[in-house]
Amino acid sequence: MAQARISAKASEGAQQQPQQQQQSGGQLRGRFYRSTSMADRSSRLLENLDQLELRVEAFRDAASAMEQEKEILLEMIHNIQNSQDMRHISEGEREELNLTANRLMGRTLTVEVSVETIRNAQQQESLLHATKMIDEIVNKLLDDLEDAKMRLMSLYGACTSDVPAGPIDQKFQSVVIGCAIEDQKKIKRRLETLLRNLENSEKSITLLEHQKSSVRQSCNTKQD
Repeated sequence: MAQARISAKASEGAQQQPQQQQQSGGQLRGRFYRSTSMADRSSRLLENLDQLELRVEAFRDAASAMEQEKEILLEMIHNIQNSQDMRHISEGEREELNLTANRLMGRTLTVEVSVETIRNAQQQESLLHATKMIDEIVNKLLDDLEDAKMRLMSLYGACTSDVPAGPIDQKFQSVVIGCAIEDQKKIKRRLETLLRNLENSEKSITLLEHQKSSVRQSCNTKQD
């Protein structure tokens, strides 16, 4: 009797063991499938973020291009208002054109575009230093135009990869290198704008002097 019970339990245990192994195998397979699914999801999410990163950079580039376009438009309007041609038209025409130019400038200024540059403490300090060096020269433009132009050209030479036409300000170059890449581009654009404005000013001064000389010669001829 006892022997029969022992045999029955042994037989029951033998039947349960394959069932437990089958359940255990199913759990392992389930865990394996879950791990594979998580990897797939992670891969898809990473791919989506990579695509979004490209779109974010394109978005920032487009906004930066709009910033530059705004600067160019304002500069062009300002140059027209201060051009020699504006001085050689009637008062009524000049007033009408200035009204149009002011309207265009006002509409341009209504567009606000701002792309913030992410900087660390060192890059922020370098930007402030570079800006101060440029401002010091700009503030002395009226004192000595030619010297200011030469100094600005030396600063610009420190920002370009092309072979400069004149000397390079080594100190300014080391400061600019410490700036963020986007700030380096903005510094270069500012110097380009300043040099263009100086060149236009020199042309205006040359034309004005030429006109004065022509008037004097004409007066002398009439006196003779």
